[in-house]
Amino acid sequence: MILAAIDTSSRQASVALYDERGVLAEASWRTENRHSVDTLPMLERLLRMQGLEPAAVEAVAVASGPGSFTGLRIGMSLAKGLALALDVRIVGVPTLAVTAYVAGDPGCLLWAVMEAGRGRLCVQPFRFDDGLPVAEADARVVDASEWVPDHVDPILLAGEIGPKLAERLLDLPDGEQIAITSLASSVRRAGYLAELAWERLQRGETDDLDTLDLAYAQ
Repeated sequence: MILAAIDTSSRQASVALYDERGVLAEASWRTENRHSVDTLPMLERLLRMQGLEPAAVEAVAVASGPGSFTGLRIGMSLAKGLALALDVRIVGVPTLAVTAYVAGDPGCLLWAVMEAGRGRLCVQPFRFDDGLPVAEADARVVDASEWVPDHVDPILLAGEIGPKLAERLLDLPDGEQIAITSLASSVRRAGYLAELAWERLQRGETDDLDTLDLAYAQ
């Protein structure tokens, strides 16, 4: 089975192809409001690189939010269009769960972070169970200049955390209890989205094409 994964939740976009061997091909790039222009051609390019036709895709995974209002709508529309045209299954995966999964299980509380525009962040705490991220609370939108992650014990922050934000957080009075993933290791990759979706597919779990909807943080 070939699974196509699509993530257009933020300015960091990513697409991937996945099967029982793992990631077949993947592309991640920073985009400025070009999701509708770049995403489908990039997916088609990955298919060509693998010598595959679109009809080879047997399932579609999509990052279902939270994230950019426009970006999420484009990704969901593309994913649903593919699933409908190819008559295949679709799986939605929460965007910040992908961020957490990329970082891996740190053995402590992990805060997944994503840029939300206009100086804001979308943040959500996770712990891991059997190697998979489990949300400890709902995602919420916070002011990037004021946010202080809730914690008592050491924590890991992962995701879209620029140098300015990282410096402010590490300078907090309890900054020695905060670890932050490197810029390269925090990129939200569609290969991880695909792997989370693959786990659900193996359990026989899919989403309804008509009712699958986007999630927006408050």
